[in-house]
Amino acid sequence: MEGTQNRMFETHAYILSVVPPKEYLRDSRPRGDTIVQGIGETHFTLLEMIPQRGVKSHPQERVSIQRNSSSKIDHVKRRIFYEDLVPESVAELSLVIEIIVTKHEHKFVQFFNEASPITTRMHSLQLLPGIGQTLMWAILEERKREPFKSFEDIAARTKLQNPKKVITARIIDELKEEVKRWLFVRPPKRDEEEKNHRDRPPRR
Repeated sequence: MEGTQNRMFETHAYILSVVPPKEYLRDSRPRGDTIVQGIGETHFTLLEMIPQRGVKSHPQERVSIQRNSSSKIDHVKRRIFYEDLVPESVAELSLVIEIIVTKHEHKFVQFFNEASPITTRMHSLQLLPGIGQTLMWAILEERKREPFKSFEDIAARTKLQNPKKVITARIIDELKEEVKRWLFVRPPKRDEEEKNHRDRPPRR
């Protein structure tokens, strides 16, 4: 039986920024490795990666992070969290998430079509920014008539004018851990993640 860990495995990531080795005033030679910060395509896992030597990468680029694959990435060093992002990564984050959400639009439209109640008083649609009870009922009534086909269809049939922005905003809130429930992002397990990355050999 496949476990949660396998289901949460990322195969591709989008680059947020490339962080060069640190330079020190007393020593002109840079120290350490070039680090690539990125975000997983499937579960929005924030990652610190080591690139292949001599290979140039750029923000918004999609790269494979599978073992033994031909990629610009040598290996994933560790999972990181929002507070670990450098300013350049923070600046790219919203745009890169929108790129991923646009590419996988069907997945997020499916959420609008299949989202269910959490409790008798709260629906999972209400976890999205800007969706209150009135808009929630409007979405439920419309999807009952006919399932939504696209973000454009959702916007045309409800008062939710920009579903893509709403999904992006929710994902960022989850990455910041400003939520009690996770809809789209791999939930954080800090102690477990740190142990796993210490025990995991690099990919060659």
